[in-house]
Amino acid sequence: MHPTQPAHDAEELEYVGFWLRVLASLVDTVLLLIVSAPLWWLLAQNEAPALADLADGGTNLAQLGGTGSAGDLLVNYLLPAAAVILFWLYKSATPGKMMLGARVVDADSGLPLTPRQAVLRYLGYFVAAIPFCLGLIWVGLDPRKQGWHDKLARTVVVRPKPRVAPPSFPHAR
Repeated sequence: MHPTQPAHDAEELEYVGFWLRVLASLVDTVLLLIVSAPLWWLLAQNEAPALADLADGGTNLAQLGGTGSAGDLLVNYLLPAAAVILFWLYKSATPGKMMLGARVVDADSGLPLTPRQAVLRYLGYFVAAIPFCLGLIWVGLDPRKQGWHDKLARTVVVRPKPRVAPPSFPHAR
C-alpha cells in the first residue's frame, strides 16, 4: 500500500482495543528500557559523586541520580518522545503495535499521521494519564477504541481484521 493511500482501501480493518494496546505498550516499554539502561549507567558514571564525597557531606543525595540534568532530560524525556513520534511518522506504529500488525492513522481519512498529529498524540498521553489514567482506560469504553490522546489528535489505532477460515474436515464422510 502506498503511504498516501488510506489504510481502509486495501483491507478490512478493525479498531485495536484496550488489552492489545496495553500489550503493545509493555513491549515498547521493555525495548525503551533496553536502550535507556546503558545510557542511564553512563550518566550515573559521569554524574554520581564519589562515595567519599557523600561521607564528607559535600553532596546531597538528590545529586546522585543527576535529577534535572541535561542527561536526565535527554534520556528520560526527549529520547522516548523522539523515538515514539518518529516511529509513528515513518512506520505508523511503534514496535509493540507493529508486532500486533496495528498502526496509528488519521481518524477521518485513514492516512498516516501528520507531524502535528504525532506531537499532539504524544502530549495527549500526559493529559490522558493525569486523572487516574481515565483517558487511557477510555480506550476500553469508546466505540472506536480511542483514548483521550487519540481524540485530541484525531487518530485511531487499527489492524487488519483476522480472517478466520471455516473449519475443515478432510476425512468427513
